[in-house]
Amino acid sequence: MQTILKGRTTEVHIDTGGQVVIIGERINPTGRKKLAAALTARDFGLVRDLARAQVQAGAEVLDVNVGIAGADEERLLPEVVKEVASVVDVPLCLDTPNPAALKAALQVVPGKPLVNSVNGEEKSLASVLPLVRDRGAAVIGLVMDDGGIPKEAADRARVASKILERAAKLGIPPEDVIIDPLVLSVGADTTAGLVTLQTIELIRQRFGVSINLGASNVSFGLPDRHTINQAFLALAIGRGANCVISDPLKLTGIIRATDLLLSHDEYAARYIAYFRSLPKEPAQSA
Repeated sequence: MQTILKGRTTEVHIDTGGQVVIIGERINPTGRKKLAAALTARDFGLVRDLARAQVQAGAEVLDVNVGIAGADEERLLPEVVKEVASVVDVPLCLDTPNPAALKAALQVVPGKPLVNSVNGEEKSLASVLPLVRDRGAAVIGLVMDDGGIPKEAADRARVASKILERAAKLGIPPEDVIIDPLVLSVGADTTAGLVTLQTIELIRQRFGVSINLGASNVSFGLPDRHTINQAFLALAIGRGANCVISDPLKLTGIIRATDLLLSHDEYAARYIAYFRSLPKEPAQSA
């Protein structure tokens, strides 16, 4: 199954049998004071720099989130979307819980975007899916509903089924719904990572759709989070995740290596190309 996204001039295929697609996460002010201050001041130079740097590092889609306290997101999100689209050609992922802001951004984003996200709550299904249908976009479906995030893989799969069924009733095909199995911190619950891995397998077996993953939550509250995130990404991709929202400046290497080891990179071409694209370290003087 294949989800096709389009940017200004670039087309990206998220393929259940193909290589992992990286969605760059860095245009998000959560925990980034410098970016939050720039967005508040409507100084978009940093946004443009982050967009270019992520694509250079391997991101094929860029997530755009402007969620800062007190911001007029209905005005700000479309502005930032236009700034990002002015400097990169890749498809964009519109990341907002605000339906009005989403509607405004969908009117200005080029190509075929991805929406982040809808979930199994009735309010979310009713407000987000019609916008996705009307724009001809694709959407990430989070496996949570009015009862929260289920603890068991089978219950998360039932939420995925609900999202896919409701999307289908509106004419949104399954290839345009990418399911996110959600992950919680293993620091709070040592079974959290395993449940997510089980959910990935179950959803791929039952529905055959693409699986998105935001891996960073798994390490929250623990030391050396980067190592945990790397290990979890490799395990999740091995189970069937084929789309990840991550920091390409830190995690492209492990993602490319995992694709290679799963025989998704013939002759290691993509892995080698990635390392050849990295900035060269200055030669050490004798």
